Amino acid sequence: MPDYVKYLRNMVGKREVMLVASCCIIQNESKDILLQQRNNGKWGLPGGIMELSESAEEAAVREVFEETGFTVEIDYLQGVYSKYFAEYKNGDKAQVIVVAFCASVKSGKLKIDGKETLDIKYFNANKLPEIFCRQHKDIIDDFAAGKRFCIR
Repeated sequence: MPDYVKYLRNMVGKREVMLVASCCIIQNESKDILLQQRNNGKWGLPGGIMELSESAEEAAVREVFEETGFTVEIDYLQGVYSKYFAEYKNGDKAQVIVVAFCASVKSGKLKIDGKETLDIKYFNANKLPEIFCRQHKDIIDDFAAGKRFCIR
């Protein structure tokens, strides 16, 4: 089912729901981390909400391709980040569970759509721009600290 969030919101309105998302940590040869500048101007890991019938891994691969133009291969599970809450500009509320993976670029050409993605750049883990949410900051911090298979 395409666009699960619209489907769900049609049923429950703006009430708090639980959403599952996937994202990827992708590094270049210099070990810098790929970040996506989102349409709010802040940066985060490429990823997004799972659609019905997708696995977390399939969602991560799809979202990275949609947001960056890169086809990736999942290397390992970074962690599951589950006790985070968001309220969006439109009033929607959600507890967002993110399954974070580390992945490698296998092919593709960088693309920026100008809607969901304003820019894509690699950053040194010690010199990051403002990250759009605490959840992505925690994922990046755990990764940079060498922590793997995190559960938060």
